[in-house]
Amino acid sequence: MSTLKIATFNINGIRSRLPSLLQWLEREQPDIACLQELKAPDDAFPIDEIRAAGYGAIWQGQKSWNGVAILARGMDPLPIRQGLPDDPDTSQSRYIEAAAHGVVVGGLYLPNGNPQPGPKFDYKLAWFEQLISHAQGLFDCGHPVVLAGDYNVIPTDFDIYSTRSWKKDALLQPESRECYQRLLDQGWVDSLRHLYPEERIYTFWDYFRQHWPKNSGMRIDHLLLNAELAPRLRAAGVDRWVRDLPKASDHAPTWIEIEAE
Repeated sequence: MSTLKIATFNINGIRSRLPSLLQWLEREQPDIACLQELKAPDDAFPIDEIRAAGYGAIWQGQKSWNGVAILARGMDPLPIRQGLPDDPDTSQSRYIEAAAHGVVVGGLYLPNGNPQPGPKFDYKLAWFEQLISHAQGLFDCGHPVVLAGDYNVIPTDFDIYSTRSWKKDALLQPESRECYQRLLDQGWVDSLRHLYPEERIYTFWDYFRQHWPKNSGMRIDHLLLNAELAPRLRAAGVDRWVRDLPKASDHAPTWIEIEAE
């Protein structure tokens, strides 16, 4: 059975983490990879190095902050759109959409929302509302679709090592979780949780208080599948070894494998 591997990776600075990215692409060879937090303008995106690694790409950069990209092995992704319809702040590069290897891919970097309450949390919720609205059309489009990225949402207490010091954080506020649940209620399948309903799996470990060595993490990187794609889900996981590299991102690549058509 041939499979298609789709991954999401918050790179946390593509220029400074480029060696890690290239090492991961060579070792794991995802067919599609969504990247977030490029933290580089469009003209600083390392397309030559990525092409040399065997990937085509589309991207939307932003100086110093945000930035999203979609990479496809052996082909150029077919662009569909940049940004969400009615994006509450079009100056922020947070959403990109393309078709690759027979799948529609929405790559996203949802606002963090801290500190909350305040304007940043309000923006997070407003952006989330636009994502929910756009996602409904994608879910209903009749094509296989994956929404992959850093959602900056910890869906449940089971998805974090401990809630004790995070009670006021925007990532686990009831409003954030309610938005994520409304997305799932459209019918999207949270692929990692679907395959591992009773296992604590983390995708992010911050740089403080020895959280990585202690495995004090949280699950905030998600790949959601619509009704056309979910039945083809065969495997999912986290490439934890990338988080252990020198000068690593605080995220590890999260991936799924689906049955190819």
